[in-house]
Amino acid sequence: MSVLSLTATRAFWQTRIRKRPLVLSHAINSRCNMKCDFCEYWKQNDAEMTLKEIMRLLDEAKDFGIMIYNAWTVEPLLRDDLPHILLHAKELGIVTFLITNGLLLEKRAEELKDLDYLSVSVDGINSYREIRGVDFKTKILPGIIKAKRYIKNPILMNCVLSGRNLDDIEELIRLAAELDVTVAFEPMYEFSDIADDVWQNIGVRDVDKYRRTVDMITEMKKEGYPIINSYTYLKMVRDMNTDFRCHAGELILNVTADGTIEHCRVQNEALGNVKEGLEKVWENSREKRKQIAHTCHGCLFFGYVENSLLYDMNLEVMRHYKWM
Repeated sequence: MSVLSLTATRAFWQTRIRKRPLVLSHAINSRCNMKCDFCEYWKQNDAEMTLKEIMRLLDEAKDFGIMIYNAWTVEPLLRDDLPHILLHAKELGIVTFLITNGLLLEKRAEELKDLDYLSVSVDGINSYREIRGVDFKTKILPGIIKAKRYIKNPILMNCVLSGRNLDDIEELIRLAAELDVTVAFEPMYEFSDIADDVWQNIGVRDVDKYRRTVDMITEMKKEGYPIINSYTYLKMVRDMNTDFRCHAGELILNVTADGTIEHCRVQNEALGNVKEGLEKVWENSREKRKQIAHTCHGCLFFGYVENSLLYDMNLEVMRHYKWM
């Protein structure tokens, strides 16, 4: 049996038979070196788990059948002990993901040799300074280029579509091809805690232009550009259609910086705490997770949507979604 077939078999066993999550999505810290006005995570300033607590969490995750560890929020590269965490996950045989804003990537790229997959948030090129307050070409791009030396799998540039960056998208896709990295798109999610004037400033107001931009992304994917999204998902993004069955609460175990276990990044209702034990919290929250999913109006975070469609055996997504 090939490695890919073995991995797929293990994933099927974990999610379909054992009915346990595949991914541990861990908000590894609560600090950030950017203060983007459209983001609510850096404002929470929660306590952070210690290195010892995270090591114990990874040990328990391995025993629970977790196959993927996703370190994200708010800015993982601010943790000095990050290499120790990634090494421990690797030694346990867990696939590691990291999501970063990239501001410290050039400085710390050499420390990511035990990382399997890296995602850098890149919300434009010329518009990046306006959106995030720093220059992309001098502050972020050098880190992406350097990280390519140490990470064997293609680096992902993840772009959130907004009213400010639609003119940048074609150039961003061409840059991804030039750098030999991949690119993904998702629409901006308007969190309720963010001020209305922020959304008025950054939200999509020219819907026709937005749809033309997504159509262009779809066409460039057909032409062979390294866009990882499926066509099914891109159509949903174009039409802002959230009519799908979400399985995020079944596939992903979400842990916040202080160890709280939540349903997902949208319905962030607490289910328990890692101190209670992953298996106990997971089993005791089955009905609550079902109820939350049933009443949720949906989102278009590509990780939730694409993986939910994969879980439902959508053939087009299985063929064209290229994250792993």
